[in-house]
Amino acid sequence: MKRITFIIPLIILAGCTTIPTPEPTASPASPAIIQVEENPYRPQAKDAGAKIAGAIVDNTNLVERFDLDPFRVELNISGSVPSVCNELRVDVSPPNANYQIYIEVYSLIDKNVNCDNVFQQFEASLLLGVYSNGRYTVWVNEGYAGDFITY
Repeated sequence: MKRITFIIPLIILAGCTTIPTPEPTASPASPAIIQVEENPYRPQAKDAGAKIAGAIVDNTNLVERFDLDPFRVELNISGSVPSVCNELRVDVSPPNANYQIYIEVYSLIDKNVNCDNVFQQFEASLLLGVYSNGRYTVWVNEGYAGDFITY
């Protein structure tokens, strides 16, 4: 009988205690662009009637711009387009789940303009924007251009 009077309060007391739950682990945030920069070479509405032409990319260079607050990465591209009549376009995609930024460089030409096919050299620079924390790799026309880390 003494055992029962001792065990019953223990059972009641055990029912009042909580079982510790494991601490939730923080899941990594998905990559995102926080601030989009102005791209002077972005695709435009008037491009719908133009013919897509190629662009040869000879050199790409990523420069971390710590003189800007918050810091940003500048992409420098040099290459050539098929003629002086071609307009350069640089289409920057948002980062994917693998922290990859794909950039497509191409040119456009008006179908109604007759122009000599003489390669025209170009140099273009554009800021990529402000991104969430992570290590990003940049790909230009499916070629590796470099990487950068944001904190």
